[in-house]
Amino acid sequence: MSGGEIAWIIAAIAFLIIALAIAIIAVRVSGVTKEVKGTVAETNKTLNTINGELGILTKEVEGLLAKSNTLLEDVNGKVAAIDPVFTAIGELGESVSDLNQSTRNLTERVAHGAKNGAKATVAARMSAKAFQC
Repeated sequence: MSGGEIAWIIAAIAFLIIALAIAIIAVRVSGVTKEVKGTVAETNKTLNTINGELGILTKEVEGLLAKSNTLLEDVNGKVAAIDPVFTAIGELGESVSDLNQSTRNLTERVAHGAKNGAKATVAARMSAKAFQC
């Protein structure tokens, strides 16, 4: 064999090794691609399920919000209706407090007047006795 033939054999073997390496890489990439394809299919299936249930859940949440808004409006209306009652109760409390204060003042005046009246009565009796003598 000549040097040229040996070079051709070495080149052919190198080409064969490169071709085998590319084939092995292609097989591995193909396997990974199949796994990714399966994962993507499962993900799509899961997303479709979630989207279907999300539509139902969204409708239920919208209904719940509508009911909550209705209840809130009802409560606000009732609070507005009761507000004058609380105002009247507050005014009644102030009136009762004023009445209590007036009663205390009257009691003090009567008690003070009774003491002064008793003193005046004693003084009048004393002067009457002084003039009788």
